[in-house]
Amino acid sequence: MSFETDADIAALTAAFRARTLPKEKWTHAAHWAAALSLVAEDEAAAFRDMPAIIRAYNESVGGRNTDTEGYHETITLASLRAVAHALSGAPKGTPLHVILSDLLAGPCGQPDWILSYWSRENLFSPEARREWTAPNLQALPW
Repeated sequence: MSFETDADIAALTAAFRARTLPKEKWTHAAHWAAALSLVAEDEAAAFRDMPAIIRAYNESVGGRNTDTEGYHETITLASLRAVAHALSGAPKGTPLHVILSDLLAGPCGQPDWILSYWSRENLFSPEARREWTAPNLQALPW
């Protein structure tokens, strides 16, 4: 799925929230698009509601939310922080699809971006999956 317009992002986010988004469309870029849309709509609500939205979506596509798969608190919160930073740094009125494109063109566009901040062992521990765990390699820049 490409995100060439804000309408593309809105459609993806609506399907994600409604749990009608096909699993194969829940890509790395789609994760960022949904996060960006939700943070742009209401940052506090995004941080509050995203865990439940992700857990419900995972279950709707046959996934599980356990200590080894599914929802991951640390990755989710780090990603939301990255999105909030991208939004705050963009000139007022910048279309979301432009912000998303810039985000994906940078380090966050790489699936392993987060391993610059957490070791694999720490990031994929049950503790980090269940609750926020601070980076152990370097501080997040946002």
